Formats: sequence, C-alpha cells, structure tokens
Amino acid sequence: MEDDLADEALAQWVAETRACPSPGPPLDLVALRRPRRRLAGPSLPAVDDFEVPGNPPVPARLYRPADEPLPLVVYVHGGGFVAGDLDSHDRTCRRLAVEARTSVLAVDHRLAPEHPAPAAIDDVVSVVRWACTRPDVLGAVVGRPGLAGDSSGAAIALLAARALVVGATPAIALLLVCPNADLTLAEPSVREKGTGWGLSAAALEWFVQQWVPTLDEPSLRRFSPLHADLADLPPTIVATAEHDPLHDEGTALVDRLVSFGVEAHHVPHPGLVHGFLGLDDVSPAARDAGTALLRRFGELLPRR
Repeated sequence: MEDDLADEALAQWVAETRACPSPGPPLDLVALRRPRRRLAGPSLPAVDDFEVPGNPPVPARLYRPADEPLPLVVYVHGGGFVAGDLDSHDRTCRRLAVEARTSVLAVDHRLAPEHPAPAAIDDVVSVVRWACTRPDVLGAVVGRPGLAGDSSGAAIALLAARALVVGATPAIALLLVCPNADLTLAEPSVREKGTGWGLSAAALEWFVQQWVPTLDEPSLRRFSPLHADLADLPPTIVATAEHDPLHDEGTALVDRLVSFGVEAHHVPHPGLVHGFLGLDDVSPAARDAGTALLRRFGELLPRR
C-alpha cells in the first residue's frame, strides 16, 4: 500500500486530497467555517444544548450515554484555532461518550482571529470551573472533570488544564489527540509531512498567526504547550499519527511532560494521518484506532 497507510480506504482519501489540494494562505474563513455534512454519530438518550454562564456566556452541548452517575469530560474541538463548533465535532463527542462511558460537555469556544489567545483558553477554563460546581443540568457527575481535545483543541485543552492547576481546580485527566504543541512549527515532521497529507505546513503557519499574532518569548511560554510550564498536570494521554505534520511535536510534548513529572502516555498510530479521530466514517483502521484510544482514556476517569 502506498506510503504505508493503514488501509486502502485511507489511501483513497489521501489520493483524493492530493488530487484537489486546498488553496494556500490567506485562507477563506467563510469557507473554513461552512457546515460540512457528516454521518450521524451514535444515538444517545440525552443530548442538550445550553449556555454556560460567564462573561461572556459559552455555548455548550452535553452528551449523556446513560442515566446514572458518570464521569464528565470537557471536550475542546479542533479547527486550527479559527474554525469548528458544536456540530463539526458532534460525531466525535458521541463516540467519546459511548466508548469512554462518560458524559461529554463540548465547548463552543471563541475563535481567532476575531478572538485571539487567550479567549478560547478562558472559555474552557470558565466551563470547567462551572462544571466543578455540579450544576443540576449536568446530571449526576463522578469526580472532577477530565479534558480532551484534538489538534488545536488539544493545545487549548492542555493550556486550560495548566490554568486550572494554578487556580486549584485541576482536571482529573487529559486526552490530547494530534496536538498542536509547538507554535514555532520547528519540528522536522512539519517539513517532512507538510504537503500531501491533508494538513499543510503553510496552513498551520497561517492558523498560528491568527491565534497568536506575535510569537515573542512571553507568548510562547504562555500559549505554546512545548514551551510552557507543564508542572502538576494530571495523567495525560498523547496520541500521534505517523503521517501528520504535528507528529514530532506530539512526541516532544510527551518527553516534556515526563520531564515535569507528569504521568504521560504516548499512543502512536502508524499509518494514520492528522485528524484520524474524525475519519472513522472514512477508514476502518481510523475507526478502530479511535475506538481503542477513547476506551483507553475512559480507564483514566473516576467511576465512584
């Protein structure tokens, strides 16, 4: 199979992506934010939309797979810091709820460039702190919330987790899938996998510029996970994909977490691409990898 991709379906997806490459920067925000049709995710007994109170209020969506006390995971969607919403990751959140056996609270955080960093981080922190008060709308919750995110959402989730540690309301666990961990984009995989795999190095650079326009040293320490203080974070799973320009910064993030004494677990995914968690309806290999990953994260969550 070409390029050692995980299955023929994913190879076909990559071939189609290469045949119709996305335009280079500056990117069209309207097009990026346009709703995309996807297959519906697993059916759940309760899915509710509401606003989490705050300044500003934060739109959110709660998924409950069962009417019983459950752990809670706050989910932070990806989209290059500039796109994505409650609908774009609805299928992923439903899968997380089912496979990890957890309630999931998806956050519709503010987007760049209209709202650069730290707006998205602040939104996630606000939602987690609110969830820690056990509002009735969440149902019966077991333990403190966990945090999960993919791509740019993984970076936001980690930085929110750090802010929660400082604020003495730490998350119970972290799941970071294909994290955008180094805003300098200096790791080798950005060059080696930066064209032809669905996510380009040029797009990554443009996304970062929208979220953090000035990459000075204080900004890096504050907004780039690979340059931040990661002390006292909870047990963390970092998932990487072989054919992902962000692969190397994901592996470097694991090493940095360990250097700070964090219980960090690296879960590599040979033959897969960036965003594989959302390609379950395209590739059986991506589906199986995502299912195993979500179940493994569920093992870190409190049950009583």
